[in-house]
Amino acid sequence: MKGKAQQQDDNAIRLDKWLWAARFYKTRAIAREMIEGGKVHYNGQRGKPSKLVEVNAEIKLRQGNDEKIVVVLDVNDQRRSAEQAQLLYQETEASVANREKVSEARKMNALTMPHPDRRPDKKERRSLIKFKYSDQD
Repeated sequence: MKGKAQQQDDNAIRLDKWLWAARFYKTRAIAREMIEGGKVHYNGQRGKPSKLVEVNAEIKLRQGNDEKIVVVLDVNDQRRSAEQAQLLYQETEASVANREKVSEARKMNALTMPHPDRRPDKKERRSLIKFKYSDQD
């Protein structure tokens, strides 16, 4: 028969290990760097890699331009398939709506500021430089 402390130790998973098992980051080292860099917040506070993850905890993390807020549903220290990893957490509705809004804004920005098909050649580059620095005289 296990004591309460022993059961709690069985379910205790480090934050960096949980993020790796939930497939937010490819390696534990990357997860650790993100936590130490302030990209991951645990229950509204800046987390540490050794912080023990609890069920119903709220984790806020940045991945590139996206910011996700997830609620921990289960703890697991083994990295499994993506389908099983998604069962470990649930993203909040506000987070999903915010990510969609930011994604839409990025798409609209890309449409209003199209990129040229090619790089300017030497003559075009010189005329761009001349135009750019002509007002500073």
